[in-house]
Amino acid sequence: MHIRTLTAADAEIYRELRLLSLRKSPEAFLSSYESESKLSIVTTRIRLEPSDDRFTLGAFDDKEKLVGMVTFFRENRPKINHKAHVYSVYVHPDARKQGLGRLLMLELISRAKVMPGLEILTLTLTSTNLPAKKLYESLGFICYGTEPKAMKLGEAYLDEDLMTLPLSPEL
Repeated sequence: MHIRTLTAADAEIYRELRLLSLRKSPEAFLSSYESESKLSIVTTRIRLEPSDDRFTLGAFDDKEKLVGMVTFFRENRPKINHKAHVYSVYVHPDARKQGLGRLLMLELISRAKVMPGLEILTLTLTSTNLPAKKLYESLGFICYGTEPKAMKLGEAYLDEDLMTLPLSPEL
């Protein structure tokens, strides 16, 4: 297994895993399979191109298949550019229980810690996603609130937990 930053050249394999994630776990993402499947591959390429404030990490198995991903996005407005957000964490069902989610998050956190002026990572997750919450808490994330009815999937409402990780000990 290895982890690297995805680029526009990875758009096709990323799109395949992204659509699978939306199909298999619709409750875990704000986007939907229906809306993302309509996006062009050009849009996906543009979104994947890394910058100082945005990147997507991919985890690859021994056969070079993309089996996990996580996206980092740093705010660029001056009053809030001390914060960044973690989005779209997903590990293929066949690759779970191997610590890939942890490895992806550790790599993201490691990169975030060396970014000048970056103080806080945030993320949200469906309140019922206990395995993910356990992972994030083990990495030092703290739940600071719950947004009731944050998402509506069909006729069901889902709450979301809001979590934060201070990137330096004094925070």
